[in-house]
Amino acid sequence: MIAERVQATLFGKIGEHLYSAFINSPKINNKNAYAISHNELPEVFDAVVIAVAEFDGLDGERAIVAPHGEIFYEPEIRNMLARLRNVKLINISCLYEKSCGAVIFYKTRQDTKILLVKNNNGRYWSFPKGHIEDGENEHQTAIREIKEETGLDVTIFNGFREVSEYCPFGKIRKRVVFFLARAFTDNVKIQEEEIDSYIWVDLQQARKMCSYDNDLRIIDKAETAIHLMRT
Repeated sequence: MIAERVQATLFGKIGEHLYSAFINSPKINNKNAYAISHNELPEVFDAVVIAVAEFDGLDGERAIVAPHGEIFYEPEIRNMLARLRNVKLINISCLYEKSCGAVIFYKTRQDTKILLVKNNNGRYWSFPKGHIEDGENEHQTAIREIKEETGLDVTIFNGFREVSEYCPFGKIRKRVVFFLARAFTDNVKIQEEEIDSYIWVDLQQARKMCSYDNDLRIIDKAETAIHLMRT
C-alpha cells in the first residue's frame, strides 16, 4: 500500500487526537479507519493513509489516516492507538519512517577520515543511522544508534543538520536526519545483526564509494563544516 489520498468522514472522537472514521477509497477493502491529528477535525476532510494496522478484537486491517500535510511516525502512532479501548494493536505497517544518524569523522594530525557502513543485505555504503524510538529526540536517536551499531561514543556538533528524503520502490516515504559527529577513537565494534562491514575513508574516497546524490550532498556539507573547525 502507498500513502494514498482519500476522503475521510468522522464517526466520532474516541480519544485525544484520535477519531473513528470511514474512508472513501476504491483501493482499500475495509473502509473503517482511525484518524489522527494534532488539530480538531471537521466531519469530512481530505486525508492521507499513513499506516495500516491489525488489532486484536477487530476483523481485518484498519487504515490509519491523517489530514493531508500532517505526518506521523511509528512511535507517535503507536502511542495514540494504545489509547483505544477493548482492542489491542497487534501489528502496524507505517508508510512514513524517520531515522537519525550522523557523518562520523575521526581527526588526526595527518588527516581526517569519515566512517562508512554497509547494512546487512545492503548494496551501498552510507552513514550509521536508525529509527527514532518513543520519547527520543533526534540527537538522542543518533547517539544511541551510533553506539549500538559501531560501539563509538561521539560528540555531535550544533548547527549541522541535513535531511535526506526518499521513497524506495515508490511506497514508504523515508526521512533521515543526519548530524555531524566526532569520534575520538577509530576502534569500531560493529553490531553484526545490523552492520555487514565498515571502513574509515578520507572525504574524496567517500565520494567515490557513496552512490546516492543525497549522501554526496551531505559529504560536501560535512567537509565544509569540518574545515571550519579549529581543532
